[in-house]
Amino acid sequence: MITPEELSILTRPEVRQTIAEARGRDPLEVALDSRIPHARLVATQVKYLARAERKLPSYAAAQCILPPRAFEQASSEACAATKQIAGDTVLDLTCGLGVDARALSSRFRQVVTLERDPVLAQVAHENFARLGITNVEVVCCSAEEYLTREGLYFDWIYADPDRRGTDGLKKVRMEDCSPNIVTLLPRLREIAPRICIKNSPLFDVDEAQRIFDKCRVEVLSIADECKEVVIYADGSGPQITATALGKGSFTAQSDEKTTPLPPPTFCPERYGWLVIPDVALQKARLARLHLHGKADIWNENGFGFATEEPHDILGRVMAIDGIEPYDPKRLKHTFKGCKAEIFKRDFPIATEEIMRRLGMRAGSEIRVACTKIGDDYWLIRLK
Repeated sequence: MITPEELSILTRPEVRQTIAEARGRDPLEVALDSRIPHARLVATQVKYLARAERKLPSYAAAQCILPPRAFEQASSEACAATKQIAGDTVLDLTCGLGVDARALSSRFRQVVTLERDPVLAQVAHENFARLGITNVEVVCCSAEEYLTREGLYFDWIYADPDRRGTDGLKKVRMEDCSPNIVTLLPRLREIAPRICIKNSPLFDVDEAQRIFDKCRVEVLSIADECKEVVIYADGSGPQITATALGKGSFTAQSDEKTTPLPPPTFCPERYGWLVIPDVALQKARLARLHLHGKADIWNENGFGFATEEPHDILGRVMAIDGIEPYDPKRLKHTFKGCKAEIFKRDFPIATEEIMRRLGMRAGSEIRVACTKIGDDYWLIRLK
């Protein structure tokens, strides 16, 4: 976190100009440039503005102030834009760098966002000004303190609780995060009819139904990497959605998650196509339901196998060249020295160990997949 003195320096017009002129340079080179006043501070901003061009493009374009820790903990603008809430007023309990509040400002007339750290609250205020946002009020206090005020009412409450405890370790359970939404829930329900909570990608989707009644849950992934689990406690559930940003979504009611069992035995000669379900489907426990009628899949963490090329799949589909038992001693004669790309699901051996046992090297000459079905291990050669 930056200090009050550093923030004061970063708001000076001449320092802003210096940062603008240094953008595009190597941050280490900037830090060692004796001609630049406050070179270390300028270099840090240059470094994080470069990173922001992908994660926070609006912040990069407006040359916002980016404290390193707040930047690392912030949502990406792409993720923040997916929140399915709108109305007249919203209370954001966890401002941080303000990325979520910025996204909410385009869907609500008024946003009140809380930040308990005085310096970070000033940073958020400064950045909203640079972004040209005028309908966000930054209040410097904790959620617990603010919620004791009288006469509060909002259409929605939003929160992305801090998942790093005082011991420095990451937390997953909602009760262990700050603010503790479970403890505050009775008060939150008094001041807003609808609540939206962003959680860690490790958060168990079934926990949402335990804590909130009739909620919607969305698992969001980008490039097959799970980014967040979002709860919409607005009475419109129970429902769960897997969203692969830029690719599509699949939604089911909670009571639809039970699907028919796959074939009792795995017959490799039947299949011509391998399906790799997107990680959002796996996290939401929807892979089997999504592939029902399109591909056989033996568990939520495995591959799907299809006899004909399936379409409208949330995931990757690849043609199969052959399927055979995973037998390193025999297979090593075939694959030794090959440069291979390896895919694996529900397979207990690390990729590096698979390559060592088969004599492979990293590369893209061939593609293979490894999986376990029942008690058997299989290797799939891909075209």
